[in-house]
Amino acid sequence: MKLAIIGTGKMGQAIEKMALAQGHHIVLRINEENVAALTNGELKKAEVAIEFTQPIAAVENLYACLEAGIPVICGTTGWHHRIDEVTAKFNKKNGTLLHASNFSVGVNIMFELNKVLAGWMQQHPDYLASLIEIHHTHKLDKPSGTAVTLAQGIINTNNSSDKWHLSEESNNNPRSIAIESLRKEDIIGDHTVEWKSPIDRISIRHEAFSRDGFAAGALMAAGWIVNRKGVFTMNDILFPEVKH
Repeated sequence: MKLAIIGTGKMGQAIEKMALAQGHHIVLRINEENVAALTNGELKKAEVAIEFTQPIAAVENLYACLEAGIPVICGTTGWHHRIDEVTAKFNKKNGTLLHASNFSVGVNIMFELNKVLAGWMQQHPDYLASLIEIHHTHKLDKPSGTAVTLAQGIINTNNSSDKWHLSEESNNNPRSIAIESLRKEDIIGDHTVEWKSPIDRISIRHEAFSRDGFAAGALMAAGWIVNRKGVFTMNDILFPEVKH
């Protein structure tokens, strides 16, 4: 594939390294120093764009790909409060977008396990759900998009909760899921969902050892999205038989 990489931070670098090893071609690299190169003409050199930047820039980057008619994979988090707007625009212009809060196959399996477990726990109100997420100190959004997705999966599946909050914030709503966000050196990504009762604890956890899992998932998504139209998530690739 001919790829445009928008965002050359740690994730962009990991994706480029793996893409080159797989025989793909990087025809465009966009970072903070050459944003002006994100034009229709430059983007049209690519078959697919992969976007990993910052929340403040993500939506405009997606729209640039849409205007150029280039399918785009987006792994940036922190912009999903605008997902309805973005989805409507892509559908109206017959564009192609695949977005995910996490491209790791393992994390997406955890997303599904999380919803199944939350459904089972509906019958056991003595258990309360909470989350812990740990990332490197350079991660800006808090909580992580993955943690938000996990919390939302519980909210959508178990009627004991209707919102989430950061554990460091004051909260008087017993129906709100506490998310503890920790930042430590050299932690790629570590997420735990806990269901705790007065007598025991049930937990599911995903720990990333490197960024390779995220890069592999993004490249898998890039290959899958070619020649498709619409707005997708990793569920459409990994769990096409499951209704979401």
